[in-house]
Amino acid sequence: MISEETKQLVDKGVMLPLMEEFYTIQGEGYHKGTAAYFIRIGGCDVGCHWCDVKESWDAEVHPPTPVGQIVENAVKYSKTIVITGGEPLTWDMTELTGNLKKQGCDIHIETSGAYELTGEWDWICLSPKKIKLPTKEIYPLANELKVIVFNKHDLKFAEEQAAKVSDDCILYLQPEWSNREKMIPLIVDYVMKNPKWKVSLQTHKYLNIP
Repeated sequence: MISEETKQLVDKGVMLPLMEEFYTIQGEGYHKGTAAYFIRIGGCDVGCHWCDVKESWDAEVHPPTPVGQIVENAVKYSKTIVITGGEPLTWDMTELTGNLKKQGCDIHIETSGAYELTGEWDWICLSPKKIKLPTKEIYPLANELKVIVFNKHDLKFAEEQAAKVSDDCILYLQPEWSNREKMIPLIVDYVMKNPKWKVSLQTHKYLNIP
């Protein structure tokens, strides 16, 4: 049980529930194949049934960690930082991104967009979920749209979401990992018929890295 003082610091984004942090190769989307330091923040109430990091959902099981410590750990490894979750925008990202910017970092976020966008970002990967849709403010700011395809109906959802982002936003369809054998042929066929889309794969899982 955390103290009321710690809870207030978390609410302000001065401390954050840190699930894990690691240096690896980006596996998905536009920056796949490039080295980056990942900061995974606990806490998410979007609740996708196929989520592969359900252990991130409960913020209370992840230790509140001072932003300064998170930044110090990150910059030892890389200037390219990816903030992910859980859903990182559950929390105020202003303090974390501000401190990373002071260190000259290039900061990316992977988000469902379900909460207000806080913080300063160089790249926004918006991965919307049907259960809890993005705020309207984030759509024009997204650099890439990544829609997870679990069934064929997700392609209709993908088009609905693509209609809301800017013309410069890069569009990705990514098969949900547990159903990839069925979805990959569907996605390949769809992208060939609709070439504004690109295929994204979870290449880090094929490489057997985090």
